[in-house]
Amino acid sequence: MTAPMHRRGPRPLPLHLNLALMRGLAATLNLPPAEPHPERNSAPASAQPFSPASPSWSGAWPISKAGQAEMRRISGALAAAGHPPERFRAAVLRRLARQDRALIAGIAAYRRHPWSRQPPDLPVLWQEGGSRLLDYGGEGPPLLVVPSLVNRAYVLDLLPEHSMLRWFAAQGQRVLLLDWGWPGEAERRFTLTDYIAGRLERTLDAPALAPLGPVALLGYCMGGLLTLAAALRRPERLRGLALLATPWDFHAGEPGEADHARALAALLPGLEPVMQAGSALPVDVIQTLFAARDPWGIAAKFRAFAAMDSASPRARHFVALEDWLNDGIPLAAPVARETLGGWYGRNDPGQGRWRVAGATVEPAALTMPAFTAVPRADRIVPPASALALAERLPGGHVEMVAAGHIGMAAGSRAEAVLWRPLRQWLAGL
Repeated sequence: MTAPMHRRGPRPLPLHLNLALMRGLAATLNLPPAEPHPERNSAPASAQPFSPASPSWSGAWPISKAGQAEMRRISGALAAAGHPPERFRAAVLRRLARQDRALIAGIAAYRRHPWSRQPPDLPVLWQEGGSRLLDYGGEGPPLLVVPSLVNRAYVLDLLPEHSMLRWFAAQGQRVLLLDWGWPGEAERRFTLTDYIAGRLERTLDAPALAPLGPVALLGYCMGGLLTLAAALRRPERLRGLALLATPWDFHAGEPGEADHARALAALLPGLEPVMQAGSALPVDVIQTLFAARDPWGIAAKFRAFAAMDSASPRARHFVALEDWLNDGIPLAAPVARETLGGWYGRNDPGQGRWRVAGATVEPAALTMPAFTAVPRADRIVPPASALALAERLPGGHVEMVAAGHIGMAAGSRAEAVLWRPLRQWLAGL
């Protein structure tokens, strides 16, 4: 492991290491005691039969359903064989040690992987502040793609051989990308209205777009909410609207989803000093909020990466995607307050109260063809949240996608599960 370190991630690294530590502690603290409790039994521990129903560790594996199933498998086998609790304890500790070694090995392999992104040199058709309208070329009707404000746009152009934008350009679309860029001093004072009724609408009015005619507008995740509001304001500039993994009802989903959303909003007072210091919500704070959706998932994928062939295309794809995930963008403080407090806390969109430039954003008022892609395995935008939007769009096409939030657009099966159905819909406009 003497190769130079090329990257810092996964960000924030102390968070992910501490989550792994907490997971191990949660398992070990609830294990059967190494020695018998003197008040309960004075017999040697080795003489006590193993009992998975023991009150001392009933429900003691609070990690995941898979973890609970593994506990039952091991404990059942040991109980049947009459083994003492120490046997189970030792098995758990050995497994935790192996997992810790794999996690550190996976992170080290990622940080030292030699691959690095070479940004493409693309024509810039329009620019304002840190935002640029990039031209991916292609012959055919124009498709304007709008990503989220908190992630770099290049997830849609991840690798030269695996790029959603380049694929659509090769399939008969003139592909344009609005790269929001890094928020400067002006953007850090922006509200959602400034981004939508200001910068996004001025993008639609860019002189370079005029000869191309009406565009199909595509929004990804948070970008879908921005494009929906813009489409309702400027329908004359558009021929269709595609929304990928776009949330609407922020309290919909599994039991507890509303509580989780409100908990995010409840963090706002504590985040205020940080936002006031830099006029933005920092990248590492945003990464921490995302990690809360799946606190054990990041460690699990790095354990898996430790076992990969580092020279394989699969490993290269993993590194490219992780580099993107760790290359976030700060969120302007006014927008952070609107989204955390208004979207997650009060559920303004789902309740019909979200307003842009004074006007309510009402999906039912959309008068153009719409395409809504809903990833079935999305952990960032629950399918129920995105379906709540699809149900309000009159005459819209709903595509249920067998993928997750990111895999839908940039995963190994993205072309089959999303790109081709979306291309077919675009061709019919």
